[in-house]
Amino acid sequence: MKTARLPVWLGSRLWFPDPRRADAEGLVALGGDFSPERLLLAYRSGIFPWTDEPITWWSPDPRAIFDLETFRPPRSLARFMRKRPFEITRDRAFRRVMEGCAAPAPGREESWVTPAFIEAYTRLHELGHAHSVECWRGNELVGGIYGVSIGGFFAGESMFHRADHASKVALCALIEHLRARGFVLFDIQMLTPVTRLLGGVEIPREEYLQRLASAVALSRTF
Repeated sequence: MKTARLPVWLGSRLWFPDPRRADAEGLVALGGDFSPERLLLAYRSGIFPWTDEPITWWSPDPRAIFDLETFRPPRSLARFMRKRPFEITRDRAFRRVMEGCAAPAPGREESWVTPAFIEAYTRLHELGHAHSVECWRGNELVGGIYGVSIGGFFAGESMFHRADHASKVALCALIEHLRARGFVLFDIQMLTPVTRLLGGVEIPREEYLQRLASAVALSRTF
């Protein structure tokens, strides 16, 4: 049987090629749609979208994660959190968190979180598969993080802040919550300077896919 050359163009059929066959940059496929069914299949398969014109689907090697068992916030951040600088909530303002992630920020002219992403992931949120953690100062939303959950797996998508350390506090609150709920895999896709400083690590894609299969098979609720 002839094997499709990657990256492939997806049509209306709901499928993805094997992520192990991604190109050198991690690109697996283009096209398809942002339906909840396709998004959930992508995450279950170790694949995530990154752009919307066209939609591109990725599975880089290595893959970045936060190790839920060993994660510890840096000492300076731990001291800051002990002051309880923000009110922390979950799923109170999902769409507003996404809009915060999409807004221009210092050193970033534009975000990959486009209106199409906001609409698609808000639908996932309404179906119970996408969640947010928020930081508030009074009635002002000053930071947050959002992502996708399936079983014992959580994919962190993006975070933002409008007050010093607010996104980092939201991240730490999310990790604490995932631990309490028995989650076993926290995917962050690729390391950034911030996530590296916070303790993000890289693992081979093959190890990630094995851990993913075990994680999504668990019965967990966010």
